[in-house]
Amino acid sequence: MNRILRFALYALAFGIVLAGFWAATAHAQSPTPTDDEVNRIAHQLYCPVCENTPLDVCPTEACRQWRDLIRQQLSEGWTEAQIKQYFVQQYGVRVLAEPPASGLNWLVYVLPPLIILAGAFLLFRAMRGWIKPPAASALSPLSSSPNGRGMSEGEDAPKDEYVARLEEELKKRK
Repeated sequence: MNRILRFALYALAFGIVLAGFWAATAHAQSPTPTDDEVNRIAHQLYCPVCENTPLDVCPTEACRQWRDLIRQQLSEGWTEAQIKQYFVQQYGVRVLAEPPASGLNWLVYVLPPLIILAGAFLLFRAMRGWIKPPAASALSPLSSSPNGRGMSEGEDAPKDEYVARLEEELKKRK
C-alpha cells in the first residue's frame, strides 16, 4: 500500500507541474489609458466627418466612438504611429492634423519660411532706401567741370531752374 500511495503522490505532483506549464500565463491588465493620453493622439487627427475639427474636441457621436477606439488600441499596446497609420488607411491622409512631408506636401513646410525671408529682405532694402538718400551721380555738373563751377568757361549749357535760383540766392548772401 505504501507503494501505491507513493505512486499516487508522484502522479499528483506530476499532474500539478504539467498543469502549471499547460495553463496560459496570466498577465495583469494594463491600466485603461487616461483621457489625456487619448486626447494627445486625437488632437493630431481631424474628424473625418466634420470639416477642420480635431478629434479631441469634436462633439459628434462618431468622434466619441473614434476616441473610444483609440483608447482600446492604446490598451492593446498600439503605438501612436500605428494608430495614426490605422486612421490614414481607413479615412485617408486628410485626417492627419500635420500632413506628411512627402510629395507636394513638403511645400507646406518650405514655402512659409522662404516667403518670410523674402519679405524681410525686401523690407530691409526698402527701409535702407528710405533712410539713406541716394548718392550723388559721379557725372554731376558741379564735379565734372575743371573749374568746379559746373561747366567749363565759355560753355553755355541749359541750367536747371532750381540750380539757377540757388546760385542767385548764394550771390545775394555774399
